[in-house]
Order: sequence, then C-alpha cells, then structure tokens
Amino acid sequence: MGKPIIEVDLHGLFQDEAIKVIDKALKNADDGTYQIKLIHGYNRGTSLKNMIIDEYKYHPKVLRIQPGENLGITVLVLREL
Repeated sequence: MGKPIIEVDLHGLFQDEAIKVIDKALKNADDGTYQIKLIHGYNRGTSLKNMIIDEYKYHPKVLRIQPGENLGITVLVLREL
C-alpha cells in the first residue's frame, strides 16, 4: 500500500510542467491513497490553482477537488476515508 496522502510541491513550475507532475502522482496513487495535496502557493496569482481545477475536475480518478488548509494548497480527493 502507498501513502494515504501524497504531497506534491508545484512551486516554480509552469502549467505544462505541473500537469506532468500531477499526472505522475495520479498514476502512482494506489488503493491506499485517498488524497493528493497540491502545494502551489498563492503569492504569484492563481494560474496554477485555476489550471488544476480546469484540468482535473473531470479526471476519472478524482472524486472531487477541495481547498487545502490555506490558499496555496488544493486537494484532489480520490476516495472517501
């Protein structure tokens, strides 16, 4: 079994780079993983956050997208606990 929560740091990445990193995390997520926490920051605007919502809201592995504990984090929920 993998980690229950995978954390992915996207600081400094362009959108196309971030997509590759997120796709890899989704591919590596197994039945033991229920969340992928995407740390994108918020000081430089919301382009990564908006891209995450647009790209992954209908992804077959993503149950829902929710805000993290601060504005610089977005969480992909893969399954309920």
